[in-house]
Amino acid sequence: MDATDARRLHDLVEPIGMVAYAAEEPNAAMAGIGLTRTYWDGYFAARAAPLGPVPAEVVDALFYSFAPGEVARHVPSVWDVVTPAAARAAHERGCVAGLRAGLGDLADAPSLARAADLLTTAAVSAPLEGRPMHAALRALPVPPSAPDGDPLHRLWHAAVLLREHRGDGHVAALMVCGVGRTESHVLHALSMGLAAHEFGRIHHLPRAQLDAVVDGLRTRGLVDDAGGFTEAGRTVKQRVETLTDELAVAPYLALDDADRAELEALLAPVAARLREVWGL
Repeated sequence: MDATDARRLHDLVEPIGMVAYAAEEPNAAMAGIGLTRTYWDGYFAARAAPLGPVPAEVVDALFYSFAPGEVARHVPSVWDVVTPAAARAAHERGCVAGLRAGLGDLADAPSLARAADLLTTAAVSAPLEGRPMHAALRALPVPPSAPDGDPLHRLWHAAVLLREHRGDGHVAALMVCGVGRTESHVLHALSMGLAAHEFGRIHHLPRAQLDAVVDGLRTRGLVDDAGGFTEAGRTVKQRVETLTDELAVAPYLALDDADRAELEALLAPVAARLREVWGL
């Protein structure tokens, strides 16, 4: 088991976690508990709920990649509308409903329970040290296995545990490589062949703010005069990705080679269906 294996498994697990952003059901569930002002109120309430009603500074630090001031527009004001427990419950309902709709007949496949159990074994096996978002989720109850519980709920919970585990590692990799919050999005945009102001995650920021970030990367030799990658920039981006993959290995060590191969085979049609339905 190495970083390449971790990346391959991530590519199969990620579409499950993406239900929160690709399907309509999670948004509807958050609106149903009163978070109707903006999409981002629901986002922050859902993702930060396992932390409890912490202040904006804590969420800002742990989420890392939001531009200065973005988190504070939503936290802690969302906790004046709903409790973290209510937000989490609504998010779970919406995500499981979204997965069920997206998977169609695959949602009731007998193999889903086995995939959920294998993925849960991996998700609850990683050390917690240095993984604050993952640790917050690990403190929540794990959905029971079949026949007492819904395999789709269990699969989703495991996928999100692994997603936050990987996210914690990604933040560590960015910090080790000296890549700042908005810089991370600029480098990701360039890796996709986009200019910073064209990338959906940061295109709403003032152009002057984005230009200043790009100028900083240019001063460090990571971006060229045309606004594209230099060789040093590509090297830094690749180092971030490699470190992220290396730090994502630990959960899957709980599975032997045969179980990992079985998990990949079980997740492949699930990931393929979700990518097709949601255009991922």
